[in-house]
Amino acid sequence: MSDNEQQSAAGQNEEHKPVLIEKGELGELAKTALLAVFIALLIRTFLFEPFNIPSTSMKPTLLVGDYLFVYKPSYGYSRYSFPFSLAPIEGRIWGKEPQRGDIVVFAQPKYGINLIKRVIGLPGDRIQVTKGRLYINDKIVPREFVRSFEEDKGSEGMVKTYEYRETLPGGVVHSIYEEGDDRNLDNTEVYTVPEEHYFMMGDNRDNSQDSRVQEAVGYVPLEYLIGRADFLFFSTNHYAALFEFWKWPWSIRYERLFMDLDPVRPAQPSSGEAQAMPVNKEKPQG
Repeated sequence: MSDNEQQSAAGQNEEHKPVLIEKGELGELAKTALLAVFIALLIRTFLFEPFNIPSTSMKPTLLVGDYLFVYKPSYGYSRYSFPFSLAPIEGRIWGKEPQRGDIVVFAQPKYGINLIKRVIGLPGDRIQVTKGRLYINDKIVPREFVRSFEEDKGSEGMVKTYEYRETLPGGVVHSIYEEGDDRNLDNTEVYTVPEEHYFMMGDNRDNSQDSRVQEAVGYVPLEYLIGRADFLFFSTNHYAALFEFWKWPWSIRYERLFMDLDPVRPAQPSSGEAQAMPVNKEKPQG
């Protein structure tokens, strides 16, 4: 065998040798992985926690298959802000109160679940629904008719649904769904919200179990709040789950990716400046 052939064979043997990772390198890889996990846990515990939407109670704002981040410092921290509610915290620390119109995730310790609803009533407010119309502190909340459509409700068949644009006190405008003004929760008693509690409602008014159902949800204590829904980071229809990435091209709701969920609030008028209020037109439901 010539010198050139020997060198060529030696080079080929070198190419096929397995790449060995030294013990020190393995240790560094393990440290890096552990550090990444630790940082992710810190972010999830103290800053942003992901949640997914499994029900229709917040339609049309939130859809089944939406994945969102909740910003946990919004209202400070309580023991319900942490995994398994194990933090030795009484009440709430570093917190500020939610505003009307916020979309909030809160704990339901009685059932061991978390719910997501919109803040409708603040401490001291009087809330009532009469013939499908929302009243806050004895004043009707204006709503503007947007459209009506037929929605497939499975065993119930096709149900006519109405979309309205509702304007809450303070100026937050958001969309709601109604199936009529004569459903189970369309005529309620007057609810007076206790101190350090909040009255929550779903945007899908006739398909939401919320503070109107006192024995199930009722008034929500400030301590139960986990955080404010901040933005959607992913959204897929019912044909694909988050892990079914091979279905994503046909199932992702691209228009909903990174959608901001923080309500837009009107700027406060300066001293002496008149505040213009929209004129809302109400279309009666048939």
